[in-house]
Amino acid sequence: MDSLETNVNIGLDNGTHVETVVLLSYKSPDSVINVKVEFGEGDDKISLDAIAERAKKYQPKLKITYKMIQEYVEQKYGFKVHTTYIAEVKRSLGLTMYDAPNATEELKQSRKRPPKERVEAIMEALKYFEVI
Repeated sequence: MDSLETNVNIGLDNGTHVETVVLLSYKSPDSVINVKVEFGEGDDKISLDAIAERAKKYQPKLKITYKMIQEYVEQKYGFKVHTTYIAEVKRSLGLTMYDAPNATEELKQSRKRPPKERVEAIMEALKYFEVI
């Protein structure tokens, strides 16, 4: 049986290093390779909390939709906000505006500035969803 043995040295963010030996071999599909890893606190163990914290850093953020913002505002403040108001607030903050497939180059009518209470509610929603 041909096999390949290699050492793997992994540097973690907190300054500790993990070294392991990996054995790669040609096995038949019905054979089993057992790998034992001990998780927990203490020497020679991998902390699950550290793994969970590191995984959170790479978790993609939830895509916040206009509908989510509208539902938040209606639930918290008791009134509805139009999507054009949300777009105006986002535009005034310099936030990314996504291309709309039916968008036109020129506006048929000028943009209306949303009322102050609507702007404040939308801003609160954007903060709640960590957009700003």
